[in-house]
This record gives sequence, structure tokens and C-alpha cells, in this order.
Amino acid sequence: MELFRIKRTIPFMRHAFVLNVISVVVFIAAVFFIITRGFHLSIEFTGGTVMEVSYTQSAPLDQIRSSVSGLGYSDFQVQNFGTSRDVMIRLPLGAGQTSAAQSETVMQALKATDSSAELRRVEFVGPQVGRELVENGLLALLFVVIGIVVYLAVRFEWKFAVAGVLANLHDVVIILGFFAFFGWEFSLPVLAGVLAVLGYSVNESVVIMDRIRENFRKERDIPVTEVINSAITQTISRTVITHGSTQIMVLTMLIFGGPTLHYFALALTIGIWFGIYSSVFVGASIAMWLGVTREDMIKPVKKRDEVEEVYQE
Repeated sequence: MELFRIKRTIPFMRHAFVLNVISVVVFIAAVFFIITRGFHLSIEFTGGTVMEVSYTQSAPLDQIRSSVSGLGYSDFQVQNFGTSRDVMIRLPLGAGQTSAAQSETVMQALKATDSSAELRRVEFVGPQVGRELVENGLLALLFVVIGIVVYLAVRFEWKFAVAGVLANLHDVVIILGFFAFFGWEFSLPVLAGVLAVLGYSVNESVVIMDRIRENFRKERDIPVTEVINSAITQTISRTVITHGSTQIMVLTMLIFGGPTLHYFALALTIGIWFGIYSSVFVGASIAMWLGVTREDMIKPVKKRDEVEEVYQE
């Protein structure tokens, strides 16, 4: 399916060097901010108090957030779980506070606005759980990267595998750099968004690599640069359709999803745009500089004489 077709090949690789220099600068800046500023980790990672509150009718989330914010909390989470009447509140534990005292103060504020609020459960989540979540998240990221390398190496060729992994890690590091620079909250949904971006970006890379291989089969005497330019140009319509429709959905979550989905949608938005950029200018350029050729992509066919010789032996 195509919305439009570009008849003239766009020379993307002509600007590959300049754009990759910019990518390297942005990548180094992202690493710098990650190291120097770190992440504003949510209480899922740092530990805190978890409260479950029930209402007789649909829980007024905005009112609950306003009440909790009025107590001086800036880093907290309020979200539905189970039904629309049940709410989970996550709060960082302040110095000298206990979970019991903290929950009592919060419940007083909630009952002042709605007397039907009822505390169902309160517990303290220690930082040890957060460390386990971080370790498991990093392991998940490692396994995803290994899986991508194996997949691309088997389906295409090692040069494309290296190019694809570098392009996808480029996206991940830049997303993390945004969160470190602006101090946005890094939570489990954001980590899930980063892993989703990895899969989304590799899909775009695979589409372009597949088209490069097809063009190598069709055209025998065209330079590698022209083959890559042609492949990217031919997939632009598909890119507009898939990424455009996905971005509409993500923007809907970003605008109307509330605080719970805000940073998750933000991570996906950054990943979608940088995923397009890296697949076109980073991944394809690295493959070109590594010296990918038609022989790398297409296995040579044995001549008839060679085949007969094998059978005679």
C-alpha cells in the first residue's frame, strides 16, 4: 500500500557524513547527561509507601492528586487498578516518617473531600525491590539486543547486524539522555516504552535492509550508494503510513492519557522520530561504510559445470 510514489531517487547518502557527525555529538551529550545527572527514578525503583483506597463510586483521580499534592508531595503516583472505584497511591517515604503515619495523613486529606474514601491496604516497598527491577530491566535490554544481533545476522549479513544494533542503541541512549537532561520521571512504563522502541526501530531497519537486498537482485551494475538511496526512497510511503498512524495513537495517549501514561507516551514519541532518523541515516550509512556489497546479500549461484562436477565425484 502506498499513499504516494516518488519517481526520482533522493540522494540520502550524500548527507550521511554530516548527519552522522550530528548523531555522534547528540549521542555523546546524552551519555554525558546520563552520567552526570542520572535519572529521576520513580518510587517503583527507590521504594516508598503503597496505598490502596476504595470509593463507593468512580474515584475522582484529579481530586485525589490535588489532595495529595496539597500535602507537599511532588513525586507521587495515583492510578486506577481493578475497577474505576479502586485507586493505588504510591508515595515516597520522607525522612522520619513511617508508612502508617503517612497513610493516616493522606487518608485525612482524602476524607476531607470525599467521606466515602476507605483505606484497603497499606505497605512499604523497600529500595531492594527497586534494585531488582533495575537489574531485571537491564537484563531484558541485554537479551533484546542479543536477539536483534542474532536475527539480523541470520536474516541478512553481519555488517547489517552491526549497523542495525548501533542504530537501535543510538535511539535508546538518546531517549535516556532526554530523561536525564530534563529530569523527567523514569518509571517502569518508561522502561517498557524504551524496550518497545527497540523493537519498533529494528522493524524499520529490517524493511529498509530487505528493500536493499531486493534492489541488489534487480540491479547488478548500480553503485552501492545508489542502491541504498533507491531502497530508502521506495520505502518512504510505507514509513509515512506506519509511523504516522502510530504517532497519532501515541499523541492521543500523551494528550489524553493523564499523568499515568504521560512519560510512557513521551518516550515512544522520541523513539518513533529518532527511529526513523537512525534507520535511514545511521543504520544505512554504517552498513555502507562497512563495505556491504551485492555479494554479501546474495549467495552466488553455482555454475552448471561445477554442479555436474560435484555429482560426478
